[in-house]
Amino acid sequence: MKTPIIMLFTLVMISVSMPGHALQWSELTADEQRVLNQFEKQWSTLTPDQQNKLKQGATRWQTMSPEQKEQVEHRFSRWQKMTPAQREQFRERYQRFKQLPPEQQERIRQRMNRFRDLPPERRKALRQKWQKMTPEERAAFQSRMKNYREQWNSMSPEEKAAAKERMRRDRRQQMTPEQKGRAGERSVQQRN
Repeated sequence: MKTPIIMLFTLVMISVSMPGHALQWSELTADEQRVLNQFEKQWSTLTPDQQNKLKQGATRWQTMSPEQKEQVEHRFSRWQKMTPAQREQFRERYQRFKQLPPEQQERIRQRMNRFRDLPPERRKALRQKWQKMTPEERAAFQSRMKNYREQWNSMSPEEKAAAKERMRRDRRQQMTPEQKGRAGERSVQQRN
């Protein structure tokens, strides 16, 4: 139980503060106190925002499935391995993401899901390719992507539909049978 508590506390410390009032330890439910028991002695020294975040985290932790808890532990492990500079860079990227319009956030989530659906060896190869790029090569790649976005935005709805169909067909040809099955499931979910 010690690791989840430390993870919750760390997540509180890195998250954006939300306004709130100071909570007394006795205001927490018995389940919240059980999850947060490591903080009982220092509870009164935490800021109201930290207390509220910990309370929210404890409530959320209790409702998570074992798989979700495992994902949180994995993310926490990755966070611990980051340097302070990497953590700051992550915070900044997260803040920029949260400022994007909801439809743009959803597009990014979809791209991340497509990336996660790739076979592990393909993901690894793409990461290695990106890491091996010089700053100039990365900038050139990002510039090409920006040009593609601008071209996309200038297309008519019919041209976009035709381009989407070509991309879908090309992507489908490169998929494994397992990936095709997951893509079909997502398609059905999106229609419902």
